[in-house]
Amino acid sequence: MDGDIIATKWIDVCALEEIPVRGARRMKWKGLELGLFRTSAHEVYAIDNECPHKKGPLSEGIVHDTGVTCPLHNFVIDLPTGLARGADEGCVKTFAVEVKDGRVLVEVGA
Repeated sequence: MDGDIIATKWIDVCALEEIPVRGARRMKWKGLELGLFRTSAHEVYAIDNECPHKKGPLSEGIVHDTGVTCPLHNFVIDLPTGLARGADEGCVKTFAVEVKDGRVLVEVGA
């Protein structure tokens, strides 16, 4: 039974190669819209795709180091924590990510 619980919490989203280096991809699942981001170090992060400032689509922003800049008003979100950087305030929800056998898995909850 534990295997069933784990299987429902983690979803296979895409191949790692489908997320561009220093780029992003958008994902929808059961009412959630997430941004998947890949850094130049090939780390992958998943966060809510909506900027806390003006609801801009973060997956359309510029990825740099471990942050993404919102395309609407240059709000910078830290990908590992979901917190706004610098003088900006706000945060987005983060989701656990695992890359296994070249596939990106995201923990979205049961």
